[in-house]
Amino acid sequence: MRIEFLPTDVAAFVFIFARVGAMVMLMPALGEENVSARFRLTIALLLALVFWPFARPLYALDAMQPIGLLGLLLGEIAVGLTLGVVARLVMSALSTAGFVIANQLGLGFVTTVDPTQGQQGALIGTFLTLVGVALIFATDLHHLAISAIAGSYDAFRPGVIPDTGDAAQLALKTAAEAFRIGVQISAPFLVFGLVFNLGLGVLSRLMPQLQVFFIATPLTIAAGFLLLMLVLGLMMGVFLTDMGETLRSLSGR
Repeated sequence: MRIEFLPTDVAAFVFIFARVGAMVMLMPALGEENVSARFRLTIALLLALVFWPFARPLYALDAMQPIGLLGLLLGEIAVGLTLGVVARLVMSALSTAGFVIANQLGLGFVTTVDPTQGQQGALIGTFLTLVGVALIFATDLHHLAISAIAGSYDAFRPGVIPDTGDAAQLALKTAAEAFRIGVQISAPFLVFGLVFNLGLGVLSRLMPQLQVFFIATPLTIAAGFLLLMLVLGLMMGVFLTDMGETLRSLSGR
């Protein structure tokens, strides 16, 4: 007896929506915690409708095999989550840089709620993350994020079991790159902290009676914020370049 659980076109749309929705929920700028879930679902639904004409022929569905359909659905969700996590790892470079900078400025204990992550984070890291999200929209990098969803159909064909080794290698490589970018962004502050603390050490040896700590703390914060003002544009330029390269690689460009 033939039992059709869903019409094939409806089932195909559900699979497209599963891949697109999983990716949108984690994509930078679109998948932030302060963006309402209803809005993200609406964006995912509209994108699924946009991708429907070219993605529908890629799905070979057999209503007689419900287990196969379930496996395909889980595979589509896994692909979307993998691509979203990769893009999210790049975004973590700003949090890493903010943590390093905050420690160099003596503000490591100052934390605030990061609205993009929904958790506590270093004050500088939260600031850099918010600036990064704003610049992603200002520079139209979110268009590359949408293009990456379309490109995923070339890299991960529906119904073909993805190579978990390649996916793990991609995630590890992206995590390493994110850490490298975070350290690279915060490099001016690492140099500043080294030179400043060496100078304080020499000053304390020359004038042992001087309370170096009470002089160093306000000077470190003031000089650090002045340096941040001077190099912020360069820092965010490095981040946007790396984010763009990652999204282009995901989109196959």
